[in-house]
Amino acid sequence: ARSVVDSTALFLVLSVVSLAACAVGNVVLPALAKEHFPDRLPLVGSLYGAALMAGGAVSSVVTVPAADALGGWRPGIAVWAVLSVAALLPWLPVAARAGRAGRDVRPVGPSLARLARSRLAWACALCFGAQSAQAYAQFGWFPTILADAGLAQGTAGAMQGLLGAVGIPMTLLLPPLVARLGGRGILPWVFAALTASGWAGVLWAPTAAPWLWAILLGLGGCAFTWVLIMFGRRASTTEGTASLSAFAQSVGYLVAGLGPFGTGLLHDVTGSWTAPVTVLMLGAVLIGVFGTLVDRGGTIEDELERPAA
Repeated sequence: ARSVVDSTALFLVLSVVSLAACAVGNVVLPALAKEHFPDRLPLVGSLYGAALMAGGAVSSVVTVPAADALGGWRPGIAVWAVLSVAALLPWLPVAARAGRAGRDVRPVGPSLARLARSRLAWACALCFGAQSAQAYAQFGWFPTILADAGLAQGTAGAMQGLLGAVGIPMTLLLPPLVARLGGRGILPWVFAALTASGWAGVLWAPTAAPWLWAILLGLGGCAFTWVLIMFGRRASTTEGTASLSAFAQSVGYLVAGLGPFGTGLLHDVTGSWTAPVTVLMLGAVLIGVFGTLVDRGGTIEDELERPAA
C-alpha cells in the first residue's frame, strides 16, 4: 500500500503498520522456537538470524536496481509485498493446526511490570539495545562515512552489502559456539571486540581497508542473533520467553534509536565523523558488559521467584 499512496501522513501510518508487524514477528519467533524446538534452540535461532541478515543484505542490494528496472521507487517497494505474501503461506497450516487444537486457555508469562523488577530482563533489554543501536548506526551511516572519507559511492555501497552479508555464515556457526562457550561471558566480549575494532579502522584509516572494517562490523553484528537465542535460554517456558522477548525488545528498540539519531546529531554538531565514530567504538563495550550478565544468568522465572533481599 505504501507504494501507491501520495499522502505523506498515510505513508507514515502505513510504515508504522509495517514496522509493527516486524516487531510482532521479532517478539513471537523466539517463543515459537522455544515451544517447537526446545532442544535445538541455538540452531533454530541461528537460522532465524541468518535469514534476517540475508534479507537485509539482499534488500540493500536489490531494491535500487529493481526500482531502476521497474521505473521508479514505487514498484521497487511493491516488489517486497510479493515476498511478504510468500512468507505468510507456510504459517497458514500452523495457524490451522493451532485452531483445531482448541488451545483457548494458556499459561501467561510474567507481566512487563514484574519483568521491570528483574535484573536479568534489564540486562537482556540493554544488551539488545546496545547491539541494535550499533546495527542501525551502521545501516544508516556506514557508507556515508566511507564516502565522506573519499571512497567512491559505489564502493561504499558495496561495503554496506558486505557488512550485511558477512555475518550470515558466522551466524550459522553460533550453535556449537553457544554450546561450548555459553555461560562464560566470552561470546559477548568477542562481539564487542569485533565491533570496536571495525569502528577503530573506520576512525583511523577509513579508506585503507574498508572491506576489513565491514567484515569486522558484520561479524560483531552476530550479537543480534546471539541475544535472540538468549531470550529462549533465559526463560524456562514458552510464555516466559514471549514475555522476556517483548520486554527486552520494547526497551531495546528505544535504546536502539539513539544509534542513528545520536550519530547524525554528533556529526552535525561537530562537523566531522570523529566524535560519533569514537562514541560508537567505545559504545561497543556495552555489548560485552550487558552480554556477560545475560550469558551468566539463570532464568527470569527463577529470579522472580526468589525473595527480595
